[in-house]
Amino acid sequence: MSYKIAEIKQADDAIICEIIQKVGAEYGAVGDGFGPSDSEVLCMSQNYTESLKSRYLVARVDEKIVGGCGIAPFNGNNDVCELKKLFLLPESRGLGLGRKLAINCLEFATSQGFTHCYLDTLEKMSSAIALYEKLGFKYLSEPLKGSEHSGCDVWMLKELKLPAT
Repeated sequence: MSYKIAEIKQADDAIICEIIQKVGAEYGAVGDGFGPSDSEVLCMSQNYTESLKSRYLVARVDEKIVGGCGIAPFNGNNDVCELKKLFLLPESRGLGLGRKLAINCLEFATSQGFTHCYLDTLEKMSSAIALYEKLGFKYLSEPLKGSEHSGCDVWMLKELKLPAT
């Protein structure tokens, strides 16, 4: 088994959209208030570009796209970014891909000058939450003002630190 992580391309849009919606449905994240229903899901490659201080990565296992993860400014904020749409197909979970995707996104965010990273998720996504805890995210008692995902019930924030020079 070989894996590869790369920036999303337009040719990847349809399959990553399908994965986000399929995995979202697996956890009940369907309809308004949940990330899989965001309009950006239809064309992720156009909504995540370096010129927008954002990036979306896809993970391939044996050349098949199995999931992805993104990072983007939170609600137009220059200091706070958001870890977005980390979704993996069931057969690709437990391989460390979620960790690799998230770390790559967080390193990009730090390089873009963000000082904090926010995320929202669902309590039932326990393996994702365990990953976020290991990566240093701390729980918030409520969503950050401006959060679009009213259906989420877990909110977390991580301080991003620039490496010492």
